[in-house]
Amino acid sequence: MPRLRIGDYLTAPSAGMLADTPYADLDDAELADFLAAWEDWHRQALARLPHPHRIHPTAEIHRTALIGEDVIIGPGVRVWEFSTVRAGSVLSAGVSVGFNCEVTRSFLGEGTILGHRIGLNRTLVGDEAHLSANVTVAAISMWSPHMSMPEREIRFRAPGGIYRCGTPRFGALLGDGVQTGNNISLGPGLAIGRYSRIASGVTLAGRTLPERSIVTAPHTAEARVRRRPRTRQA
Repeated sequence: MPRLRIGDYLTAPSAGMLADTPYADLDDAELADFLAAWEDWHRQALARLPHPHRIHPTAEIHRTALIGEDVIIGPGVRVWEFSTVRAGSVLSAGVSVGFNCEVTRSFLGEGTILGHRIGLNRTLVGDEAHLSANVTVAAISMWSPHMSMPEREIRFRAPGGIYRCGTPRFGALLGDGVQTGNNISLGPGLAIGRYSRIASGVTLAGRTLPERSIVTAPHTAEARVRRRPRTRQA
């Protein structure tokens, strides 16, 4: 099976709150190994950041936002109206989570911006990424017999063969500086290289993309239009 090193996609935190936690070792972690150990990594990080130090005093969290008890929020983070940051998530320094977003067990690198109505699930995002609006990263294969209790392992195409994640729950690995447009569906099972751009309207899953990739959907001018046949009532 091919190997996928997380450090080839994103930069691990080297200073601040996360420097003395397992998340500082993300650079050298292999993706499947990390996914298997993620919950344990997070427990260790929480043990090194006891309350109230898990939420930095400079973070600004709107009164309508919902924050899980075991979330780690770094300095200068902003979480805006009606957003939810669920259990097991990490928001590194300077992250902005816009209006009506949902972040579930995800890691967001320094300076990353989520616009509005962004949904991330079991996803790793690098530094200085920018996801504009109405972007969803799914973590569960629809081919699982019961999606509320997923069983189907997430796999995707990678250089050298099929990459096996070893888990039925994985969304995407989005590298440093990735930018997206709006109305985009990503995952499950996706690794996007640094500084790539995903245009509006794209649906993408089950593969890796090298750094500086540009992905576009068919232009609206190329859409196929047909006329319905007349009926007697018409």
